[in-house]
Amino acid sequence: MSALPSPPLLDDPMPPWRLWLDPRGRIGRATFWLHGVIGLLGMALLLRALLDIARWPQDEVDQWVGLLLTWPLLAISAKRWHDRDRSGWWVLVLLLPVVGVLWLLADNGLVRGTRGPNRFGPPPASAGPAPD
Repeated sequence: MSALPSPPLLDDPMPPWRLWLDPRGRIGRATFWLHGVIGLLGMALLLRALLDIARWPQDEVDQWVGLLLTWPLLAISAKRWHDRDRSGWWVLVLLLPVVGVLWLLADNGLVRGTRGPNRFGPPPASAGPAPD
């Protein structure tokens, strides 16, 4: 009797290292929320806790956590903008105080991506088949 393989959490074929480090390609909304919001927040909390345990000064903890998570945030956000057929340079909206973070979360987390292929590649696997 063989056990059925457990289904992946998302049908996204992108390996985790590429998801967090490579700004090329497209990802769907579910991947953005799971890896770009929840995953990065969890990683930030873990890093803060470990650096607090190591008794690092609080201002250095904040700087290191921010520095270590900046590139993954930019890479995941760029992929989400690509899914909307927009340039990855839209991540610069984060430079707007308060409004930038809210804009990024709303635009990337709530608005559906382009159906079918666009100039940044085929649709993410979790988006389903392209309409005829």
